[in-house]
Amino acid sequence: MARIQSETLKKLIRRALHTRSEEIGCETCFESLDRFVELELDGKDASQAFPLIKYHLELCTGCAEEYQALLAALNELQTDSSADLPS
Repeated sequence: MARIQSETLKKLIRRALHTRSEEIGCETCFESLDRFVELELDGKDASQAFPLIKYHLELCTGCAEEYQALLAALNELQTDSSADLPS
């Protein structure tokens, strides 16, 4: 029988302890991720508008990586668009 590494075990326990009655899965998170990021880029509180998305991102490393990539890409697009505007 394989042994579970202590870090893996700690992550599993942490997730189990932080389980809420309302949660979403990765698919639902991904479907709303663009709106979540757009709110953040507009300077609004995305976590207030989408608390379950925020909570999911705190627990799911895969979705958190997608979030970071989307945020970086849209930030770059905004920066490029701003640079193209006449002064």
